[in-house]
Amino acid sequence: MADVLNPEQTESKPLNTELETPTLEAATELSEPSIESTLNPEALEIHDTPAEVPVTEAIAAQPETVAVPGHAAHHDLEMSGMEDFAAALESFDREQAAEAATQNFDDNIVTGTVIKLTDKHVVIDVGLKSEGLIPIEQVLDHAGQPKLKAGDTVDVVIEREEAEGGFLVSYDKAQRLRVWDTIEKAANEKTLVTGTVLGRVKGGLTVDIGIKAFLPGSQLEIRPVRNLDGYIGQQIEVRVIKLNKKRGNVVVSRKEILEEEQNARRSTTLEHLEEGTVLTGTVKNLTDYGAFVDLGGIDGLLHITDMSWGRLTHPRDLVNVGDEIQVKVLKFDKDKQRVSLGFKQLTPDPWLDAVERYPIGAHVRGRVLSVTDYGSFVELEQGIEGLVHVSEMTWSKRMKHPSKLVKPGDEVETVVLSVNPNDRRISLGMKQLLENPWEHLAERYPTGQIVEGRVRNLTDFGAFIEIEDGIDGLVHVSNLSWTKRVKHPSEILKKGEKVRAVVLGVEPENRRLSLGVKQLQPDVWETFFEQHRVNDVVKGKVLRTAQFGAFIEIAEGIEGLCHVSEATDSHGAPVKLEAGQEFDFKIIKMNAEEKKVGLSLRAVGEEASRADVEAYKQPSTSSSSSSSNSSSSTTTLGDLMNWKRSEHETNSSE
Repeated sequence: MADVLNPEQTESKPLNTELETPTLEAATELSEPSIESTLNPEALEIHDTPAEVPVTEAIAAQPETVAVPGHAAHHDLEMSGMEDFAAALESFDREQAAEAATQNFDDNIVTGTVIKLTDKHVVIDVGLKSEGLIPIEQVLDHAGQPKLKAGDTVDVVIEREEAEGGFLVSYDKAQRLRVWDTIEKAANEKTLVTGTVLGRVKGGLTVDIGIKAFLPGSQLEIRPVRNLDGYIGQQIEVRVIKLNKKRGNVVVSRKEILEEEQNARRSTTLEHLEEGTVLTGTVKNLTDYGAFVDLGGIDGLLHITDMSWGRLTHPRDLVNVGDEIQVKVLKFDKDKQRVSLGFKQLTPDPWLDAVERYPIGAHVRGRVLSVTDYGSFVELEQGIEGLVHVSEMTWSKRMKHPSKLVKPGDEVETVVLSVNPNDRRISLGMKQLLENPWEHLAERYPTGQIVEGRVRNLTDFGAFIEIEDGIDGLVHVSNLSWTKRVKHPSEILKKGEKVRAVVLGVEPENRRLSLGVKQLQPDVWETFFEQHRVNDVVKGKVLRTAQFGAFIEIAEGIEGLCHVSEATDSHGAPVKLEAGQEFDFKIIKMNAEEKKVGLSLRAVGEEASRADVEAYKQPSTSSSSSSSNSSSSTTTLGDLMNWKRSEHETNSSE
């Protein structure tokens, strides 16, 4: 190779042989520019490709192939070397032609024809020896589909030849070169450019404005945007804010345009904005507590309580983002530029004439809005709701929850019970539309009638017995037993069991039915008062004692009270009464209504003393009438004591 590149090296004489001359001439005839390129050092410096290696090796090896002339083997070797040299020159010529082509088309736009599309490239004919290859990602639209098809003409810029064959060409670069002047002018004059959002990249979006430009996410809207994917495929207006021609980078902004438009609208809106003004705005955003409405460069808050005279669970029940609505300015703070808006204020308050439109007793229909533990809310009209309390839903007391009767969305008929416009409340009833089972209850269950039912509930004060659907009667704890002191009805009854009872009374207006269980048995008190009178002596057993006396059981289920003043013997000495002791007591007081009996132990002793006196007065043997008359006429205490002593001695001797 040094022989070819350096003309001063002339020591190798084989270059002047007959074999050398024709071969070089033939090579010159085939590709003269290639020889010149080979001998041009500048061309070698510019073009540095692997194709140089076989060319220089062939030239450097040429003198060795003709070093021993005159031998046949050497002749064949010389011919083979000349063929390799010719092939090397042809390859080098092809490389130089490619380099010249790329140099000629550098940053120049050439037009080609699409031949076919592959997974990685768009293959085009650009008029060169090899085909041009456009990376497929350069010609995809926002949906990921190629914008070109076979047969289309396309402008590209040739960049380089690929090692595996073909020329790499750029569609993006051609687009940049074609529209760059326009984009540069738009950047300088700050004019608007319309583009299509192609896709999402790190930190923002790619926008096609003739070339691919970068739109940062922070420059998309005035407020931060969470979902950038929603803009893909949309046409938007942007402004070029930064560009680098050398790198082909373009940065655009949409936020600047929106801010300028917003400021212009705000100035116009503020000129006409005052409290009480009715304006048209666009719903921009929804929250749980209301909606933000764009009035034209300035946002106002439409609170959920000012949306409807009725009740809303969420602002979306009335408006959606993008809706254009009329609103009334309720309050405007010029310093803070805060605007409070109202929507319901555009219509009259329906509660103003609610009393006239919903008189008490009127039958009205409505839609169930919600169901709670204490009842259901029924919407009679927009802004007018009434409450059907759980106690006004049915005559039955067995309903556990209002949801057993109604559910949200049901159409129901109700009766107006009361209207309070100041508190914005209407009480409604549903059971009033049904027959009241309490109205004729007294006729069906007269006092004294025996009924049968099931124990539905037990309380501290009694038991509720259901005798028919919706009709419960109360057995008070005092009406469970004649004799037993019942502390809780569970001592006598069990929940769910069937029992018989006697109707004691009916109060339809209070929805009360009084029942009794002990009335099924004879009243032991009544029997006792029929069989006993005051001054009767009865045997009794001490049940319990108290500071004021002792309670004595004088019959089964019958108790009497012996006061401490009556618990003495015949001599007036106190007698200590203890539980379990039995004595004879005298009835000194009876009260049938209060079922009270007063007893006395002292009176029994006094009665015994009188009996002794009567016994002493009666003659024990036949004596003279004089002595008898004498004893009957005057009897002293001494005589009585002597008689008692003699009786005692007689009994002792016996």
